[in-house]
Amino acid sequence: MNFASVRIITDDVDGLVAFYEHVLGVPAERPAPVFAELVLPSCTLAIGHTQTTVLFGVDATNATWAVNHPVILEFRVADIEAEYERLKTYIHDWVQQPTTMPWGNRSMLFRDPEGNMVNFFQPITNEAIQRLSERY
Repeated sequence: MNFASVRIITDDVDGLVAFYEHVLGVPAERPAPVFAELVLPSCTLAIGHTQTTVLFGVDATNATWAVNHPVILEFRVADIEAEYERLKTYIHDWVQQPTTMPWGNRSMLFRDPEGNMVNFFQPITNEAIQRLSERY
C-alpha cells in the first residue's frame, strides 16, 4: 500500500490552489475545475471543491468539517531560514517562526487561507538527519 495524497475541501479552489502553488513552488494539475493536485516527489496535495463531497454520499461531511482542522500538513525543506525569508511577507497567519524543536527539527508553522496548519521543517541534529534520511 502507498499513501497517495491528502485532500483539502474548500469553497475556493482557485484561491487555495494559488496559495499552495506559491508556497510549494509547483504548478497545480487541474483535471477538472472543481479539483486540483499539487504533485511533489514525496506526496500529492489535492484540493477539491465542497461540491465534490456529494459524490462521497449524503453523510460524508457534517456541519463541523469546515471549522475542525486537526491535521497539520508537513513538508521537509532543505533550508528553513531561506523558506522563511521567501514566505515571511506572503503568509498572513504565522503560528510559529523558525524554532528548533526537541526532536531535532527546525520548523515554522503557518495557516493557509482556510485555517489549515502547515509545517515546513528541516532536520538539523545528527539524530534527526539520520532518522529522516531514508524517508523523504
